[in-house]
Amino acid sequence: MRLDKLLANMGYGSRKDVKNIIKQGQVQVDGETVKNGKIHVEPEKQDVRIKGERVSYRKHIYLMMNKPPGVVSATEDSKEKCVTDLLPERYQTFNPFPVGRLDKDTEGLLILTNDGQLAHRLLSPKKDVGKTYFAIIDGLVTERDVQIFKEGVTLEDGYICKPAELTILRQEKQSEVHIVITEGKFHQIKRMFKATDKTVLYLKRIKMGNLGLDQHLKPGEVRELTDEELKMLKG
Repeated sequence: MRLDKLLANMGYGSRKDVKNIIKQGQVQVDGETVKNGKIHVEPEKQDVRIKGERVSYRKHIYLMMNKPPGVVSATEDSKEKCVTDLLPERYQTFNPFPVGRLDKDTEGLLILTNDGQLAHRLLSPKKDVGKTYFAIIDGLVTERDVQIFKEGVTLEDGYICKPAELTILRQEKQSEVHIVITEGKFHQIKRMFKATDKTVLYLKRIKMGNLGLDQHLKPGEVRELTDEELKMLKG
């Protein structure tokens, strides 16, 4: 890994900041002062210090975002703003990606990481990791709908969804519900309700596995997972 990238990743400033620090002779690798940020180092094996402080290297980063509506769950898009565009520069240098996707107009819990193994584990259909959503539905959700979701909704293209847990929270002209699914098909929850002649008006993911959305995070805000939260996520 390039020295300047390592230091930027570890939070010592932007690439420009750390390049200046390196040029000023404030960085040592294995006891020798280095003034070229382009050199490659092995942070897990070599002793890298900045202003005398040893750099503690970490390979992976784990972030929780309260995704706002209007942005797409991608790392790049030619037309739309992406969730990674909302990340502070200190996180962008790790090249994190969203674990799964939330529709453009869907809000809530989104995990971003550069740990491909964890992402695979969370998204693999074989692992049955539940994703919990809060939804407002135009129409009266009934106990019959609860049973249909439990048995597996058949979508308009003939695909039969895996069993899902539908809980009715409130029933009026509009219904408030919780839905737990273990899949991530395109617009799945909207299509599931469409199959029962209802329309999703609002959708927010509030939980992934055992990890719930931090209610203190405002839409668009992001923070690193705590060690305890990461253990919850890994199961």
